[in-house]
Amino acid sequence: MSQSLVHAPQARSWRDIPQPVKPRVMSRGGRWRLAASLARVLAFVAVVIVVAWGAWEVIAALRANPSNMPAAARTVPVKNFVLKTNADGVLDAAWLRSALGLPKGATLMELDLQQLRARLLADGQVSVASLTRNFPDTLEVRIAERAPVARLQAQFGDGAERTLLVARDGAVFPGHGYDTARIETLPWLAGFKLARAGGRFAPIEGVNVAADLLAHAQLDTPHLYAAWQVVSLARLASDREIEVQTKTGTTVVFGAEGDFAVQLAKLDFQLELLAKATAPVAKINLALGREVPVSFVAPLAAASNTTASAAKPAKTAPAPFISLFPNSQSQTKREL
Repeated sequence: MSQSLVHAPQARSWRDIPQPVKPRVMSRGGRWRLAASLARVLAFVAVVIVVAWGAWEVIAALRANPSNMPAAARTVPVKNFVLKTNADGVLDAAWLRSALGLPKGATLMELDLQQLRARLLADGQVSVASLTRNFPDTLEVRIAERAPVARLQAQFGDGAERTLLVARDGAVFPGHGYDTARIETLPWLAGFKLARAGGRFAPIEGVNVAADLLAHAQLDTPHLYAAWQVVSLARLASDREIEVQTKTGTTVVFGAEGDFAVQLAKLDFQLELLAKATAPVAKINLALGREVPVSFVAPLAAASNTTASAAKPAKTAPAPFISLFPNSQSQTKREL
């Protein structure tokens, strides 16, 4: 092959020739139509903003000074109740009407929102509450509900016995709207004093620590949590220990300063080892670190318990009994 053919320049085509094209100039009519279209869009947006701003100003003025409302609007009775609560809340509009206790024919102008808010907060199930007037006839209520972590059995001054619920922060409340099946899964709380303060129950100290233990048990070892019947705070303040009594009669001691997840794993392991034990387990102490002492029911006591259980059907252990008047009421356990 000759060198002249290798280095021969490539032939150029008409596509390689620069062809500058001047952009088409928009006509005067086109520019006018574009400007008019933009003006219409901006005018519409401005009208929407002005209307929204005016409505907001009117609503804000009426809320700040409802006396500026027309007389006809001020006489309209409250007809609608809007209740907004947290996602896992159970309270409904029927509870709201009962808790507010508004007189028949009451108008929004007549309502004392601070007083109504205090009525809602008097129920320990409600932790936060806010009320808003939506004229002419709607009262909007926003609340945050506490979730129960345990229950207790209390006797009141009239001799009536009631089941109350306890939240993580120690708040005690009767509980409205909960499923019976859900309440029955909660363990009983014991080892504390229940008192009243300001027309409601005083919070129970130390429940937040027990609530952490219960939360770990529900998530990590639900099969163990299902067998827990009583959680006692009697030794929490003095020894930093929480005692749990199971439905089989075994007492498990947890250290409040230790890692609950680790202690639950140790408990699960110990119960697997003790599954084939001949004597019933009386107590398992997980509050001593690596050492996990285990005590058993005495042979004679175990034999007598076996004979008694064979002679009569097994009965569920009674709930811990809490009296609001410890000086005048017996605190012995009752037969159910």
